[in-house]
Amino acid sequence: MTDHLSALPPPSDAGLVVLVTGASRGIGRGIACAFAAQGATVAVCGRNAASISAVVDEVVTTGGAAFPICADVSIPADVDRMVRSVVERCGRLDVLVNNAGVYLTAPVVEMSDEDWDLTIAIDLKGVFLCSRAAARQMIEQRSGRIVNISSIAQFRGGTPGHAHYGAAKGGVGAFSKTLAKELGPSGITVNCVAPGLIEDTDMGATSKDLMGQSYLATIPLGCLGKVQDVVDAVLFLSSNRARYITGETLNVNGGSHMV
Repeated sequence: MTDHLSALPPPSDAGLVVLVTGASRGIGRGIACAFAAQGATVAVCGRNAASISAVVDEVVTTGGAAFPICADVSIPADVDRMVRSVVERCGRLDVLVNNAGVYLTAPVVEMSDEDWDLTIAIDLKGVFLCSRAAARQMIEQRSGRIVNISSIAQFRGGTPGHAHYGAAKGGVGAFSKTLAKELGPSGITVNCVAPGLIEDTDMGATSKDLMGQSYLATIPLGCLGKVQDVVDAVLFLSSNRARYITGETLNVNGGSHMV
């Protein structure tokens, strides 16, 4: 029997072509810079041209390879153009990291239709659109990695004021399991990373101010996470060290939620 896993990317990130959405700041920026530092060519995607260009400049200044793609992951035409641009420039796509997301706040009884629709469009539909476009290329290659940045909310629901966010992240987890089943025969893995509160991000800083010590007390390790903690999980799931892992969610939350 042919081992289709033999076609997966090599253990080193050197030479990989990686697309990271929502890469202009925070976790996405950290993921893009880490892949580039290990020798990958990174497509830095975001909606703000100036912000993603700044990340590309940072990567290039340190000797890495990166290029910007301005796109909105909730718009099918933008997503198809984004993936097509990567393949036309690099000839392949080895890793897709679906990181783009929004984090709006409103209790359900006050939530506008627009806020609900925007959150679902970016945090859930965007994962579907990007995965669909990337999977078509990866199936041709018979190899690839898709890593979706979820959240502890995938399991616990959103905190008060974030029902739309919790719904989207729960959907990402279920979607990823089904996609893993569909793409496995083509040698493609699909996994999630579910961070808890990551303090060195805009969302983490805001949430930390709101929840304070009461949240910290729920974490067995006694501290909040860092962007690098999430980056390390993504690098692992994107490497050949995780060649036999698919349809899983790797929790990065200091033990505040255990499955």
